[in-house]
This record gives sequence, structure tokens and C-alpha cells, in this order.
Amino acid sequence: MLNKKKLLLIGKRSFIASNLYKFLKKKIKVKIVSFEKFNLLEDSLIKSFTHICNCSIKKEYVKEKYLKDNDIDRLILNKIKNSKIKYIFLSSRKVYETKANIKETSKLLAKENYSKNKLITEQFIKKNYQKNYLILRISNLIGKQIKYNRKVSKNFIDNYFKYKKNDKTIYYENYFKDFLSIDQFNIIFLKILKKDLNGVFNVSIGKKIFISEILKALGKGKILKQFKQKKIIKNDSFYLNNDKLIKNTKLRLNKKSLLQYCYKM
Repeated sequence: MLNKKKLLLIGKRSFIASNLYKFLKKKIKVKIVSFEKFNLLEDSLIKSFTHICNCSIKKEYVKEKYLKDNDIDRLILNKIKNSKIKYIFLSSRKVYETKANIKETSKLLAKENYSKNKLITEQFIKKNYQKNYLILRISNLIGKQIKYNRKVSKNFIDNYFKYKKNDKTIYYENYFKDFLSIDQFNIIFLKILKKDLNGVFNVSIGKKIFISEILKALGKGKILKQFKQKKIIKNDSFYLNNDKLIKNTKLRLNKKSLLQYCYKM
């Protein structure tokens, strides 16, 4: 029952946490705090929550090799390890080998420090948190930045708006990816809470979405003149299989809703 759920979001200036809080605050009991504020909370208050989701991240965790002190999730988990709180870990599709139709059981092949560190944290959670966890391997999120958000890394949509501001020609390779709007992510997250799921889930639309489709939607029906398609040199095509998520949530996710969201941005 949702009325029995009480969620603590960590990362007050996080893109994901800010959007989740705005969406969830009239639907469930939810509180949002910075990681610094979390460290000051009394244990009794922390243990009053049924779920904790950390959306805060250190730039060293993104850029550098793994160090325990840079792993905010691990620091939080060590503080709540003797509680019954369900921990929701936001992982990444980058932990997988790049290919089409990636399942939760597909080969893991982290290539850069960020994804390697995500896998290390995943392994720590699985080993030490007695299965009372939820690991969400999330595809590329698209959404408007909320004022005063702090981001330590850039994704597709960040780069799009950066390049849109100038007339410099930008060449793109039209391979396919798996995108998800922040609105769709919020709905998925709420449904996951309602179903009280455990384990590892791909969070995605689960469809091939070509770069040109996103660019056309973001350009209100046409690709802006500074974006030029070039021959594919490095094919980074991928999409996540979301069958497990759909089976457990009964949600219906589609490309049309994503493209409509992009059009309205």
C-alpha cells in the first residue's frame, strides 16, 4: 500500500531527485535532503523511512577509479545496514556490453570508471544488504533541468542544448539508443514503490530509438540545420530489454510518448 510507504530522497540538487520529489510529493510521504543533511539526521528519524533512494554522486566517483570514500551509496548503506529500509540504487545501462535487446542477465562489460564503479557498488549491495534492495539500470534520461540542479556529468540532452545555442556544425552518427523521458521514469518509479519490487531491473522503453528521431522531435518536427548526419564509424547502438519491468508493473511504455515529450521541451 502506497500510504504505508515513506521515501527519503538524497540529493536535493539532483536532476532525478528534484523531478521525483516534485512528482511524488502529492502521492506519497516523501522527504528530500542533501547528502550533507542526511549525515546529520538522527538514526530514529532515518529508520522511520521504508525506502531510501540516493541520487547524489561525487564527481570523483564518475571520473576516477573506485574508492570507498567516493561511494556515497556505500556510505549511506553502512549507516542503515541494521535497519529494514529498502535501498533503491540508481545504476546505469553502461554496465552492460553494448548490443541490442540487453537483458538483466546479459553480459556485464563496464568500460570506463563510472560504469566500473557502478558495478562495484552493485556487488557491494548484493553481498551485504540481504536482498532488501532494488537496483535500477537506467537508460538515457531526457528532461528539462530544474533551476539550481547540480550535475557532475553530461548526457545526450545536456549536449544537445549546449550545441543548439551556437551555429557550429555538429556531426552525429545515426545509430539507435534507448531513451526515457523523466516523466516516464517518475511513473515507473511510483509503480515500483507500489509493487514493492526487489532485485535488478532494466528501466527503459525497450525500443530502438534512432538519434535522428530524437533530434527531429527536439527540433519541433525537423532536425536543426547545425546537426549533420555522417556515416557511422563507431556503432554504439543498444537498447535494453524491459520485459521484466513490464511483467512486474503492468505498465505500457511507448516511443510515441517519449517523442511527444521531446517535442514539447
